[in-house]
Amino acid sequence: MTRDQVQLVRASLPKILQIRTQVAALFYARLFQTAPQLRAVFPEDVAARDAEVISAIKFVVRGLDRLRSIIPVVQELARRHAAEGVQDEHYDVVGEALIWTLETTLGGAFTANVRRAWIEGYGMIAEAMIAAAHRAPERALRAA
Repeated sequence: MTRDQVQLVRASLPKILQIRTQVAALFYARLFQTAPQLRAVFPEDVAARDAEVISAIKFVVRGLDRLRSIIPVVQELARRHAAEGVQDEHYDVVGEALIWTLETTLGGAFTANVRRAWIEGYGMIAEAMIAAAHRAPERALRAA
């Protein structure tokens, strides 16, 4: 991910935070529409769930230029997700729901360059999470 891409993603964060309730609601609606099996991974409490996704977005966006400091947290989250049954292909579904949500909520501000930057950023994080999940002992035990 280039420095310019990091800046594009970062520049979109204030707008996302302004409409955080809408972003969270649309994200989960889209996610659960395309992958209803993932409902079990997320809290049933809508407010907690919404706060969780917005917090994750903020954390990652603010840490894109210092990945070494956020990767351990992201990897731990991946290990927890693996224990809850999240599979590799679910990361694609989450990424698609995220990009769709950002396109829908940010409108014209979600330019082609911003879109590519978000896809690149999400892809880096998803790859780190998938790699960590493959090292999760819970997944190894289930596969045996």
